[in-house]
Amino acid sequence: MSRVLIAGESWVTHATHIKGMDTFTTSSYQVGVEQLRRALEDRGHDVTHLPAHSVPAEFPADDRELSRYDVVILSDIGANSIQLAPAVFERAQRGADRLAALRGWIGGGGGLLMIGGYLSFTGFEGKAAYRNTVLHDVLPVELLAEDDRVELPAGARATVEIPDHPALGGANTPWPHLLGYNRVLPRPGATTLATINGDPLVVVGEHGSGRAAAFTSDCSPHWAPTAFCEDWSGYGQVFGGLIEWLAR
Repeated sequence: MSRVLIAGESWVTHATHIKGMDTFTTSSYQVGVEQLRRALEDRGHDVTHLPAHSVPAEFPADDRELSRYDVVILSDIGANSIQLAPAVFERAQRGADRLAALRGWIGGGGGLLMIGGYLSFTGFEGKAAYRNTVLHDVLPVELLAEDDRVELPAGARATVEIPDHPALGGANTPWPHLLGYNRVLPRPGATTLATINGDPLVVVGEHGSGRAAAFTSDCSPHWAPTAFCEDWSGYGQVFGGLIEWLAR
């Protein structure tokens, strides 16, 4: 069993309704972590979810806090949310460099998985912004300087390059279509396990005594349709395999 922290994968939607002369607003809170949480817990892992709105105040700040986990997953949560704690952003006080702490923890033996999304890697309009952080050096991929999203409304299937690698968990059946991903470049020395549309989809690598992995598409809609994240038995194999490889 591995102890896993998933940071991100939640959002608040605020909508304005216009009806002639009148308007009103509604808000809703949604999470996209349930498929991933269920898949990992079914394999015996202990999963903690830190929703996106809690990340700025509660993301682990040092080795002591990170040591509660074997693997940290960053999914659809930008670098700003980790770097800018409320005291730093709102009160201009010095604080912990949490991305530097995460990098050091990985180098000391921890595991990191970044999953794609509009606020992963470089992200929508560059807003995920990991390229200019110390975490970029840890990732097994190099990030683009511009918006890196590739939308595939007609879908595309993954090509498994190394089917017997343990990080894929034995998911050798045809993968269902995915509807998009973040375009990245493979880093020298890393291993690309699967590609999509000719670009890296699953990449793994070593960093010091630890390991890091990238899954450049999504773990939930919209890039991961129901056929991928609900109906396909390989979903749990892929993400379970990644977690187990990262945790050694």
